[in-house]
Amino acid sequence: MAANDRAAAPGKSGGSSGADGLMRASLSAVAPGTALRDGLERVLRGNTGGLVVLGFDKTVESMCTGGFVLDVEFTATRLRELCKLDGGIVLNSDLSKILRAGVQFLPDATIPTEETGTRHRTADRVSKQVGFPVVSVSQSMRLIALYVDGQRRVLEDSAAILSRANQALATLERYKLRLDEVAGTLSALEIEDLVTVRDVSAVAQRLEMVRRIATEIAEYVVELGTDGRLLALQLDELIAGVEPERELVVRDYVPEPTAKRSRTVDEALYELDALTHAELLELPTVARALGYTGAPETLDSAVSPRGFRLLAKVPRLPGAIIDRLVEHFGGLQKLLAASVDDLQTVDGVGEARARSVREGLSRLAESSILERYV
Repeated sequence: MAANDRAAAPGKSGGSSGADGLMRASLSAVAPGTALRDGLERVLRGNTGGLVVLGFDKTVESMCTGGFVLDVEFTATRLRELCKLDGGIVLNSDLSKILRAGVQFLPDATIPTEETGTRHRTADRVSKQVGFPVVSVSQSMRLIALYVDGQRRVLEDSAAILSRANQALATLERYKLRLDEVAGTLSALEIEDLVTVRDVSAVAQRLEMVRRIATEIAEYVVELGTDGRLLALQLDELIAGVEPERELVVRDYVPEPTAKRSRTVDEALYELDALTHAELLELPTVARALGYTGAPETLDSAVSPRGFRLLAKVPRLPGAIIDRLVEHFGGLQKLLAASVDDLQTVDGVGEARARSVREGLSRLAESSILERYV
């Protein structure tokens, strides 16, 4: 099977994040456009059913009984024909070869499962015991189910997935427009030094919402395989710069450490990510994740940015220089007031770069104020 006909092969899971990664890799391996998905759909149309283990090791070998030992190249037609034997099939770990066919799997019967049908129950237990993904094709229910580390995912038709993905994309577009509005307002307030915790929390909230919707759409892209290429392009265009902006906002506004509380940028990003959807709707909760007290009156407290976010908008300004400028001046207002000569005192900032920074900040200040009041 040609390499471009096959997605990256799934491996074994390791922990909750490993399980999520394995599920994505497994969905990619069985997505439309792959030879494996073609073979599974041939089995489904042939009305024979099937059970396929996507990986092989000593544990898988020990639970196989009967059937045939093979070592043949994987093709969709071979998968279809071998499923007529009414036994399980084992592929190697990179899904390039069929190693066993017509086998009966004997997993540990004490492994708990909520499945009822014999084939689905076996698939669930085998997946949990060996750690490899297992695909079950139901003859009676006319569906393909993927079992990964205790999770079950029914593989849907591309049209159904695309319908949900397009709805999510429309939602993302609306949220991105709102994000652009609040981010523009924040920039203008930063120039005037009128930012409050409420303003920062509103931007952090919208950034997190956009990121989560984008993550959901990215899952659809994986499931759609080759059918999701246009969706992937639209997604990339919509969320360009969102992740860096999220980190820059936190770097600008995470409170300075005190004796009572201390929160790093990474900790604040983790806390934002850990918020439930209901918690994310509450600005005091978002403020608490950023490192503020979260009390209602705190939302109206004045805060000043360090300047990372606006400096990142200056063209061709390296991250190392941005860090030095912020460290030297200590805040955005001092950066805005700095002359070309003042900027040149920073290591690595020559006259040309100092003028570029000075002019870049001036243009940003002018455009931000105009967008806010015109």
